[in-house]
Amino acid sequence: MPEPPITRERVATLMAQVYALVRSCPVGQVTTYGAIGAALGYPRGARMIGWIMNETPKGASVPAQRVVSAKGELTGSWAFGQRGRMRQLLEAEGVPFTEAGAVDMKRAAWDPRRDLTPDQLDALIKGASAAQIEPSDNLMRLLHDDPASPFRITRDEQA
Repeated sequence: MPEPPITRERVATLMAQVYALVRSCPVGQVTTYGAIGAALGYPRGARMIGWIMNETPKGASVPAQRVVSAKGELTGSWAFGQRGRMRQLLEAEGVPFTEAGAVDMKRAAWDPRRDLTPDQLDALIKGASAAQIEPSDNLMRLLHDDPASPFRITRDEQA
């Protein structure tokens, strides 16, 4: 039997868990959308994590610059207001880059499943507070409708 549709409350909790993991990424390192998704039980959830990161509230003290693609590309750089800003923030933290302009993932990658103990990871996830997080209608639509969403509602489930 399929899971019931995801609720706003559950999405707010998921968002809080994503932000808690991103806050745990150490200065000088980066994590990936896929690593965050996998740590939360969604091994194919990289795109979903990107949607959630796009919803990061202004002033939420989430170091969003530390989340990059698996190849070290600065895929979310447009969200930082000006060209090159995401890279500037990462360089100021000591994140190394390759000559091709990507983050040097061999030197800077942080994966919560590898770099936190199971108890630390569990505590971070369970301790994330969804207070004052309000998922947008757009995020809810993506989670319900996009083929890449682990919460997609199919036509059969709608009937």
